[in-house]
Amino acid sequence: MRTEVAIIGAGPAGLLLSHLLAQDGIESIVVETRSAEYVASRIRAGVLEHSTVELLDSVGLGGRLRAEGDEHRGIYLQWPEERHHLDFVDLTGCSVWVYGQTEVQKDLAAARSAAGQEIHYEVTDTALHDLDTERPSVSFKDIDGTRQTIEAAVVVGCDGSFGPSRAGIPQTVRESAERVYPYSWLGILADVAPSTDELIYAWHPDGFAMHSMRSATVSRLYLQVPNGTDVSTWSDDRIWDALATRLGHGQNGWRLRPGPITEKSVLPMRSFVQTPMRHGRLFLAGDAAHIVPPTGAKGLNLAVADVAVLAPALLALLRKKDAGPANSYSENALRRVWRCTHFSWWMTTMLHISEDPFDAHLQLSQLRWVTSSEAGAAGLAENYAGLPIGF
Repeated sequence: MRTEVAIIGAGPAGLLLSHLLAQDGIESIVVETRSAEYVASRIRAGVLEHSTVELLDSVGLGGRLRAEGDEHRGIYLQWPEERHHLDFVDLTGCSVWVYGQTEVQKDLAAARSAAGQEIHYEVTDTALHDLDTERPSVSFKDIDGTRQTIEAAVVVGCDGSFGPSRAGIPQTVRESAERVYPYSWLGILADVAPSTDELIYAWHPDGFAMHSMRSATVSRLYLQVPNGTDVSTWSDDRIWDALATRLGHGQNGWRLRPGPITEKSVLPMRSFVQTPMRHGRLFLAGDAAHIVPPTGAKGLNLAVADVAVLAPALLALLRKKDAGPANSYSENALRRVWRCTHFSWWMTTMLHISEDPFDAHLQLSQLRWVTSSEAGAAGLAENYAGLPIGF
């Protein structure tokens, strides 16, 4: 097989990149280890930044988002006996949208299917070759076990933490930085209407809690738990009791509505950045290059920002024979990656309980400053909702 861009990974980053390239007349083939059904059902991010929504609108992918998503002006920050609303629109002019990654994936998959995009699902033994040449290739075994090869001008790794692309950057070149946090999130999906109009981020002596949502009838909630927590040790009643305590059930008349829990999982928290994000004709985007804890709602938005920078760079390289934007892709993308990595770290360390009581005083001091200082609130709002794609 021959194409211009071989894309490894059919999640949001890979499919959005194929969509952006197709709009510029650039052909691509996508390969994916998982099944289409598995990729479509992965429960991931649910908050889209202002710039992400604008980009999806601009390329014809925002229709269902606008019709079925939920626009939010801001978030609540909370600690015992205190709850404060930060209005992002007043502070920065930017809102965010609650629209699950599963829905973004559906929209992308439908658009690529309608366009006849070639996607190979359930492939195995994916390998990258000749990345230092102008004719790199990707080989794999298809679902029938037949060995296939895609010859391309460019290979893009959008295959997350466990795919082969990250290792395509030679050890002599690549560097990584990582922070593993001493706690995890126990996340649930529940068939119950949200008990809040906007997300609640709650600091509590028992541990962090968060109230999010997926729709008018489905709530998404999280609890800070120790690393290594076995989800089976948390009964539904125990989860709802802990959420009620940490989110302030009964505080100023507010009540948490419990409901049937349909999904439980434990998510470890870590930050990871690998540099560079480009070597030869290999480019990395999304989780293949970086991971952030979900506290700052940055994972999916960073992947979108990566491919929004990469697509025009590949257009310049392949159509205009201008290698400048491709050569600067890693540097340009990493500016935003590190800004969002810092913000995610800051939100995480401000809200999660540690074993050191000194930290609790620092956290409450930060929360009081952010909620009482317009400058502090504006800084949080800009990072959460208002960073432009090219930042």
